[in-house]
Amino acid sequence: MEIKFTPWRMAYISNSDSPETPGCVLCVRGAEEPSPENLVLYRGAHCYVLMNLYPYNTGHLMVVPYQHTADLPGLATEVAAELFELTRKSTALLQTAFQPHGFNLGMNLGRTAGAGIDEHLHMHIVPRWTGDANFMPIVGGTRLVPEALDQTYARLRPLFERNLAH
Repeated sequence: MEIKFTPWRMAYISNSDSPETPGCVLCVRGAEEPSPENLVLYRGAHCYVLMNLYPYNTGHLMVVPYQHTADLPGLATEVAAELFELTRKSTALLQTAFQPHGFNLGMNLGRTAGAGIDEHLHMHIVPRWTGDANFMPIVGGTRLVPEALDQTYARLRPLFERNLAH
């Protein structure tokens, strides 16, 4: 068996269900201004866009309502509309920045459905390229992300500033 060391994940694993964790990380990020440190790219009226700290692929974004809720049907119409509008616009900006061949979009509602943060709903946007599902995840159970988060942030933040400014 091959072992891959990922020491940066220990803080996440250690605190995922800890009662000492100060609030919901998505609520905390939603209150912060965009910066490379927090990976927030854009703040809208009801929702914000941030990069996933543990991406499935380069450019993996999340669109998150400020409201702390897991109740998709209960979202106010204006919040749901902005959630989808930011998903649509983020997809267009990722297309400009990375020219992916496709996208996976979706929500995992509830822990059983795969939600890592099940108490605060969020939309995932994952760019995909032909050939990105190579032998590594299939045979080795390993996914390779070819660009560092700070590089991806530096590429995306100016696009969000220029194209989504109020």
